[in-house]
Amino acid sequence: MSKSDLDRIDRKILYELMRDAALPVAQLADRVGLSQTPCWKRVQKLEAAGVITGRVAIVDPETIGLGLTVFVEIEAADHTSEWRATFREVVKTLSAVVEVHRMAGDVDYLLKVLVPDMTAFDAFYLDLTRALPCRNVTSKFSMETIAMSTVWPIDVTTP
Repeated sequence: MSKSDLDRIDRKILYELMRDAALPVAQLADRVGLSQTPCWKRVQKLEAAGVITGRVAIVDPETIGLGLTVFVEIEAADHTSEWRATFREVVKTLSAVVEVHRMAGDVDYLLKVLVPDMTAFDAFYLDLTRALPCRNVTSKFSMETIAMSTVWPIDVTTP
C-alpha cells in the first residue's frame, strides 16, 4: 500500500489511532465518519498492508527509572557491508537503544539511548565500544524533553 492508496478516511483513521490506539472502534468510526464494521475493516486492511505496524502504550521513561536520555553519534570504522552487519547485530543486543538512524553528513549513525543514570550509560558505552570498532563515538545528553510526539503530520483534509 502506497501513500496514493490512502484516502482521506484512511488518513483520518491513522491520525486518530496515532493519538490513541486504545480508542474503541465505535468512537473511531464516529470520529472518521463511518459505521463500525467498515471502519474496523479499514483498520484491518491498514494492519495487513503494514501501514499500522503495531499498537503500544507510551510510557514516561522517568517513571520507570530511565531518567537519562543520550543521543550517541557514531562514525563508522569503515563502510564495508561487514561493519554494517556487525553494527546492526550489536545494536539489537543493547536494550537501552530505543532508536537507530543512519545519517547523512558528518555522523554515520545516531542512536537514542535511555538509561537510568550516568553509571548505566558508562556501562552501555563500554559495551558498545568493546563490541563495535568505531572511528568516533560522541554522546550528547538531553537536559529536558521539550516536545515529543508519536503523531506523524498526516494530511487528513485532502480527498
